[in-house]
Amino acid sequence: MKKRTLLILLLFPCLLNAQGGMWIPLHLEKQNEKEMQSLGLKIEADDIFAIAQPSLKDAICQFNGGCTGEMISPEGLLLTNHHCGFGAIQQLSSLENNYIENGYWAQNREQELPAPGVTAMFIARMEDVTALALLGVSESMAEEARQSQIDKNLAQIRVNTKKEKWEDIQIRPFYNGNQYYLFVTQTFRDVRFVGAPPSSIGKFGADTDNWVWPRHTGDFSMFRVYAGKDNLPAEYSKDNVPFRPKKHLGISLDGVREGDFTMVFGFPGRTDEYLPEAAIRQVGEVLDPAKVAIRDRALKAMDGFMRKDPAVKIAYVARFASIANAWKKWMGEMQGLKTYGAYEKKSAMEAEFTRRVEKSVDFKYKYNNLLPRLRDLYRDIEPYALARDYYLEACLRNNEVLSLAAGLNSWIESYDKNGEAFFAGKQKDAAARLEGFYKDYRPEVDEAVFAALMEIYAENMPEEWGGGFVKMAAAKNGGYSGLAHTMFSNSVLPYRAKMEALLAKEPAVVAETLKNDPAYTFWKTLSDAYQEKIQPKLQELQPQINLLQRQYMAAQMAVFKEKRFFPDANSTLRLTYGKVSGYSPRDAVHYEEQTYLDGVMEKYSPGDYEFDVPQRLIDLWKAKDYGRYADASGRVPVGFIGTNHTTGGNSGSPALDAYGNLIGLNFDRVWEGTMSDLNYDPAICRNIMVDIRYILFIIDKYAGAGYLINEMNLVKGKRKRK
Repeated sequence: MKKRTLLILLLFPCLLNAQGGMWIPLHLEKQNEKEMQSLGLKIEADDIFAIAQPSLKDAICQFNGGCTGEMISPEGLLLTNHHCGFGAIQQLSSLENNYIENGYWAQNREQELPAPGVTAMFIARMEDVTALALLGVSESMAEEARQSQIDKNLAQIRVNTKKEKWEDIQIRPFYNGNQYYLFVTQTFRDVRFVGAPPSSIGKFGADTDNWVWPRHTGDFSMFRVYAGKDNLPAEYSKDNVPFRPKKHLGISLDGVREGDFTMVFGFPGRTDEYLPEAAIRQVGEVLDPAKVAIRDRALKAMDGFMRKDPAVKIAYVARFASIANAWKKWMGEMQGLKTYGAYEKKSAMEAEFTRRVEKSVDFKYKYNNLLPRLRDLYRDIEPYALARDYYLEACLRNNEVLSLAAGLNSWIESYDKNGEAFFAGKQKDAAARLEGFYKDYRPEVDEAVFAALMEIYAENMPEEWGGGFVKMAAAKNGGYSGLAHTMFSNSVLPYRAKMEALLAKEPAVVAETLKNDPAYTFWKTLSDAYQEKIQPKLQELQPQINLLQRQYMAAQMAVFKEKRFFPDANSTLRLTYGKVSGYSPRDAVHYEEQTYLDGVMEKYSPGDYEFDVPQRLIDLWKAKDYGRYADASGRVPVGFIGTNHTTGGNSGSPALDAYGNLIGLNFDRVWEGTMSDLNYDPAICRNIMVDIRYILFIIDKYAGAGYLINEMNLVKGKRKRK
């Protein structure tokens, strides 16, 4: 029995460490409260999440659909990451008003800049609707019939759910479709830019330090949520007023130290913690390496132009950062899965799963063939999954001109199916839609990226799946650079003026010109190969995998009764908790839990766009003019790390102390632990947070925007000093 218990603890380390997991806040009292309090939590579950009374959840919002933000004043002041607000800041910037390079701080409400398209979504309430969602569903049903019944049930749930006219309803599957939860939400669409430090602070370290600890990035930006005079969501209007949230966060100046309890509240995007070994091995050994190689070529091509021309740097900095973010994350994921025994742990867990299944008549009847069938399916889908990633990465996600061609395809198909009248209607909004594409587009950059990506595409894509076509086209033009030059010289797509002139012509001329454009025909050939050779097999195999994964998820929960299972992240509100903690990634290497402004100056490299810093920050550091934001050692803390289980979507999430006060802002994970989306290991996985004292120091002492701090509720002295 002792050996068996030890095995379980090795398979599920979160049982031993009492950390890890992205928990549904609705169930905190039942599932997590006692454990959290044993780790140091000083408040109750109802203080974190409640429907009938204000709670911490009322201060948390999903920011712009992909990040998290939090209310830090009674007047709608919102704090999130610099990289979460970056797109909005870029759209508001120009060479004359370069808020990326120089930062920006509104001196009054009139100077707060409308950020079109930016949203803040709050959760009004949530409930478990599994029983209603699965009404009339049985295990014997065919998958299509099962989903049809669920869709009907969900539609009825939406009809029956009481909500206000300004509220929306979301229903999301959990545990691979074994459970369903309903969310009633309120989305505010008048969000205005208040302030952000320059990128030399907000993005300090840039791509070199991305996913890396020690970290010294002041990754924060500030917005304000506005509402109608009734305090309800409203479209932008000059007459709107600052939103008055039910709850805003207190801000602690006590700081952190090793072993302190922390929790992170936000909207994590996606994890896959319960996949079989065959799946994560495919990710780490096949798919990730391919995507890394493709993005590496795209980034090198872009970087050469960005370093030479400041205007190109402004135009491409957000795109470069987006591409580099996943590129570096995948590299860390590959290494982490291999180095820290993820494959071996999965294999051992599956062996124990099989042993228990074989031992139980009921389990054997239900689950005996699950793992072998999953392994076979992952083997079968691998070449098609790899081809999919080559197509998506080389022809769409990182290739601007081909991505534009793909977007124009719907216009061309509309003309073919519906004639000139329908197409003419599409022309009217074409200019507005293309505005976003051409605003920061540079044909010379895209041409170099195209050449680099088509070369790696041709080298790795099977001949009959599109690789042969690209090789032949390159050979006809003297190589991949020649192919790119010929295409860009003869296509209208890369050039705004040519496209605008074309769109002013008759629909028939527009449609025929686009259909024969070399960039469009090139993309269409590759797209047709994908649609004919690759996608059908993916559509055949992936639903089978999804079905078995749902069954395997239910099987794990049934077989391992002693384990608590948190659902994988799916962009819904979750709470994770742990402790402030350093870590030891390699032999003789140990990283402490806190970084300081001194470390910024150690990394400072004049003229290097990744490690340059503003002169004012240097002056404050030299004068030790830190105000009330230094710690007991007389230094300004910059960042800290903890064992909180986070992922994309948690960017901008508040890091909270044992009393629910804001102590930091989550923004990243350590490189060695990026595998946590597939295999969370509390020994090595760490989330990275900006210390709130550094944020306040930058706002107050650096930017001179202390009037913003006057809105906040600063607390100090709750920590019991030893």
